[in-house]
Amino acid sequence: MEDVILFPKFRCIKLTALVAISTICISSLPQGLAQEQQPGFESEDTRIVAPRQSVPMQPARHVDPVVVLETSKGPIVIRLFEELAPNTVNNFIDLVNKGFYNGLNFHRREAGFVVQGGCPNGDGTGNYIDPTTNQPRYLKLEINPGLRHNSAGVVAMARSNHPDSASCQFYITLGAAPHLDGKYAVFGAVIRGLNVVHSLAIGDKIISATLQQPN
Repeated sequence: MEDVILFPKFRCIKLTALVAISTICISSLPQGLAQEQQPGFESEDTRIVAPRQSVPMQPARHVDPVVVLETSKGPIVIRLFEELAPNTVNNFIDLVNKGFYNGLNFHRREAGFVVQGGCPNGDGTGNYIDPTTNQPRYLKLEINPGLRHNSAGVVAMARSNHPDSASCQFYITLGAAPHLDGKYAVFGAVIRGLNVVHSLAIGDKIISATLQQPN
């Protein structure tokens, strides 16, 4: 059988000659290099294929929900620290969604300290009454060391002397109040409308409270 010609332009070079030349070239390499695999001559059992590496998925960044208080003095936008104070935030969101705060007033103001609202009686004596039990709903005190009363605009739950007596009333600081740290549950911060907070007086109303879920 006639040998197959690999290079038509050079009819004198045939497959048998090419194999022979290749063998001579490899055997004439210096010792050590001749054992290395050369391109085009590796065998399948010695070929190393790097594994395909998958790029790890980055976790989605958490975005805190926001509540807008429309007051008789203007809007106040509050960021809720859902990951840092989940139970307190869930209680506040539940009351907002129920329309509980709509029409309630701010019954307390202490210059340079706090304004307080969210009392159904309008005087600081009321709690949220759960319609399924006809009993007040109280919260266990939730303290996160990363949340402090370190500036104006901090939002936290008001309570009586018992640490687990917070229900629905909340306050907004008018300045730093570090003596409250570790005693009251901070759950949010004013991100817009701090000037409105400073202008609030006793009797000013919460017209509506609306939850804005993050996009």
